[in-house]
Amino acid sequence: MKDGPSSANEPAPTIKNTNTWYERLAQSFGNSEPQDLEQLLLILRDAQSRDLFDHHALNMIEGAFEVAEMRVREIMVPRSQMTVVEKDASFEDVLALVTGSGHSRFPVIGDDKDELVGVLLAKDLLKFAAKANEFDIGEVIRDVVIIPESKRLNTLLNEFRASRNHMALVVDEYGGVSGLVTIEDVLEVIVGEIDDEHDIEDAANIVAHRKGHHSVNALTEVAEFNQHFNVLVDDDEADTIGGFVMRQLGRVPKRGEQIWAEGLLFTVLGADSRRIYRLKVTASERAAK
Repeated sequence: MKDGPSSANEPAPTIKNTNTWYERLAQSFGNSEPQDLEQLLLILRDAQSRDLFDHHALNMIEGAFEVAEMRVREIMVPRSQMTVVEKDASFEDVLALVTGSGHSRFPVIGDDKDELVGVLLAKDLLKFAAKANEFDIGEVIRDVVIIPESKRLNTLLNEFRASRNHMALVVDEYGGVSGLVTIEDVLEVIVGEIDDEHDIEDAANIVAHRKGHHSVNALTEVAEFNQHFNVLVDDDEADTIGGFVMRQLGRVPKRGEQIWAEGLLFTVLGADSRRIYRLKVTASERAAK
């Protein structure tokens, strides 16, 4: 005999909770919807603290919001740090520069240092490996993408994806080259610092640039920083200069934020929701220039 319908006295079957994390997140909004981005971020951070999703997802969500707000000037590699190839360089000189830098793409400049001829890809040198005397940079040079400092990062990321370019040269309002930016630079805003096999851990912590600017590794010890800049940052407050900046602000700052301390202007060049990666430091008498 076939089983009949369940008796009314039998307990109802248990239904497995299949809500995904974003459904549970939606429930956490309750009856009040966020009115602005800051309120939304507060809700997301609260949801993460209750383990609705992990902190890696929160970091990427915050990074995605930052990409929509930030501009190229905030993350570009400044001109003084660019590795460039001269259009008249020999194959041997180009090969030495490419292998020594570890980069894969290089701006090519003309006789005028502001003349952008194109972009050289390291892989395009392979066909000349056995015939260096036939090297002609004009055969392998690629068109250069030029963008303004003011371009938003989300717009640039979409353009990178559509054009399949991975690097663009950045110009200032007068048309002069001010730096370069890669798709990796943009992605690092979302996912955090991306290290590859060519990143050198023991590179100089403090690098001087023109106009009195310095780029500083946030993990630089306070004692080293004090010696270089001849200042007296209190190392009782923090072991590293990045820690000192966070102590001054009382939180982890966003890219582009600035503070004055010890007669120096500190600008955050790289940071995520957990820590600072890199700073720009400018002497007070030159900061306005």
